[in-house]
Amino acid sequence: MKNPTRHALLTALVAAAAVATPFVVRGSAFAQGGTSQQPTADLILTNGKIITVDDRFSIAQAVAVRGDRIVAVGTNQEVARLAGPSARRIDLRGRAVVPGLIDNHAHYMEEGVLWTVELRLDNVDTRKQALEMIRAKANSLPAGQWVYTLGGWSPDQFADDKRPLTKAEIDKVAPNHPVLLQFTRAETYLNSRAVEVLGLAMRKDPWIVRDASGQPTGVLDASGASFGPATGVSEAIPRPTLAQVEANSMAMIRELNASGLTASSGTCPDEFVPIFSRWAKEGRLDKRFFCIVAIPMGNNADTVMKNLPKIAEITLFQGDNWVDRTAYGEGLYGPAGDSMVAPRGTQPPEAFEQWGRIAREVARAGMPLHAHTTLEHTFNGFLDQIERINREFPVRNLRWVLIHDEQVTATHLERMKTLGITAGVQPRATIMGGIYHRAHGDRAYSMPDFRLIQDSGIIWGLGTDAFEVNQYKPFVTLAFAVTGKMVGGTVVNRRTVTREEALIAHTRGSAYQILQENNLGSVKPGKLADMVVIDRDYLTVPADQIKDIRSVMTIVGGRIVYDAAAASSTATR
Repeated sequence: MKNPTRHALLTALVAAAAVATPFVVRGSAFAQGGTSQQPTADLILTNGKIITVDDRFSIAQAVAVRGDRIVAVGTNQEVARLAGPSARRIDLRGRAVVPGLIDNHAHYMEEGVLWTVELRLDNVDTRKQALEMIRAKANSLPAGQWVYTLGGWSPDQFADDKRPLTKAEIDKVAPNHPVLLQFTRAETYLNSRAVEVLGLAMRKDPWIVRDASGQPTGVLDASGASFGPATGVSEAIPRPTLAQVEANSMAMIRELNASGLTASSGTCPDEFVPIFSRWAKEGRLDKRFFCIVAIPMGNNADTVMKNLPKIAEITLFQGDNWVDRTAYGEGLYGPAGDSMVAPRGTQPPEAFEQWGRIAREVARAGMPLHAHTTLEHTFNGFLDQIERINREFPVRNLRWVLIHDEQVTATHLERMKTLGITAGVQPRATIMGGIYHRAHGDRAYSMPDFRLIQDSGIIWGLGTDAFEVNQYKPFVTLAFAVTGKMVGGTVVNRRTVTREEALIAHTRGSAYQILQENNLGSVKPGKLADMVVIDRDYLTVPADQIKDIRSVMTIVGGRIVYDAAAASSTATR
C-alpha cells in the first residue's frame, strides 16, 4: 500500500519541521530578543561576543535564559533589564559564546562505558607522550592487569615519528602488563606479555602478523583488529559492573561537556538507554542523546525477509529532548557495507537490492534514515535504490542522511539534493589521514570534499563517529574542516571550508539532521539554552589555534554543566 497511515503520520511529523532554507553565511547583525512582554530571566550572560549562528550569523552582546530556554538575545541593556530578582548574572568579560556543539553521528553511549579504565590517546600528537602515557597507566595498575585503548588515535598523528608502535618499545614502558593498543579498526599493537596471555604463538589465525621466523610480531591486522571474541581479548579483560558502567559513562559525559559538546546522534544500545533515561528524569543527565535504531537483518535474503516486518514496530519521537529515538540506521545490511580502511571491492548487486528492501520499509514507515555511506560505488548503489523507493514512497520530507561521505561526488550531491537527502560528514581523516592516503592516493586530499559539499547548496552537518574510529573534540573537528590538518599537523585535506561554514555545520546543520532545528543549533529566543563560553574567539583566532579552543563554561538546558574555574579549583584541592 503506497500511503499507509503510519507513513502519512510520520511524514507529516517530520515535514512539520522541514521548511529548510540553504545554510549560508550572511553579514552580522544583532539578534534582537523578542517582544515587550518578555518574561523575567533567571540567568543572564552579558558583555560577551555571542556568535548566535542564526540565519544571519548575527553577533550579540548578551543572552537571557529562563528555565531551560533562551528568552532574549541582544545588547547588554536590552537583556539586563529582564533579570529577575534572584537571577544569576555572568559577566563574560568579552569572551565568545557559541551554540552548544552537536555531533551528528557518534557512538558515545556504548563506547564510553570503559572511559575511566581505558587509556585514551585522542589528540596526543607525539610518540614520546603516547609511550609515557602507556607507562603511567601501567604504573597505576597491579602487575598483570590489562592496559588497553580501543581506538580514537593512530600513529599518523605523532608529529615526531609516525611508524607503527613496536612490541619492543611497548615492552620497555610496560614490561609487567599485557598491553593492547587498537588503532581505529586498522591494526592492533600488542606487547610481549599480551602475545603470551592470548597464546598467539600457538594460534593459526590469519590476522596475526608474523615475522620471518613465524613468530607473532605483536601486530593484528584489520581483520582481527576489532576488540571482539575472535582475538580472545574479550574474555581476557574483565567486563565492567553496572556500577562501573554508570561511573564511566558519567565521567565520559563530563569530558564531552568540557570539550563543548552538548548533544549527539548515534547508536544507543538497549541495555544502556534505561540508565541514561533515568538520569534525565532525575535531572542528572548533562548531555543530549538522540538515538538511531536498527533491526539486525543478518546476511542473506531469507533473514532480511524474516526481519523486515519488525521495522514497522519501532517507535520514534517520544518527545524527550534528553534521550529520544529519532532515526533508523546506521548499517542496514552487512553485505552492502563498505570500509575506508580495508576496501573490499564493489558490493554485488544482490547486496544493494537487499539494502533497498530494508530502506523501502523504512520509507514505508515514514522514518528518518541515517545510512553508512563512504565509498563512491556505495553511493551509486544506495542512490539507485533510493530513487526507486522514492517513486513509491517519497523520501523528501523524511530527513534521510547519508553519513560519513568520504567519496561523495558532485553527481551524488545533485541526486541527494533532488531527493531531499542531506550529508552527515564525520571527517575521520582527522586521525586516519595517513591510512586514507596509503589506501586511496591523492584522492584522499578531498576525502571528504568539504568545499564541494558546501558549494552544492545541500544541507550538511558535522560529527566525529567517535570514540573508536575518530577523536571526539568538536573544536578539533572544526579545525580539520577549516585547515585540512590532521592531529599532529600534517595536511591531508585540501578541500576545506571557512570557519563560519564549519560552525554552521556543527550546530544548525547537525540540529536539522536530528530534527531538532527548532530546539538546538543557534542562540535564539525560544530555543533550548545550550551554549558554550570559549577561551578564545573562534572567528578571529589564527586557524591553527582553533583545535586548541577550550570551553570555559558549558551550559545545557540553562544549567551550567561544566565550569573550568570550578573544575580547576576542585583539581587543586
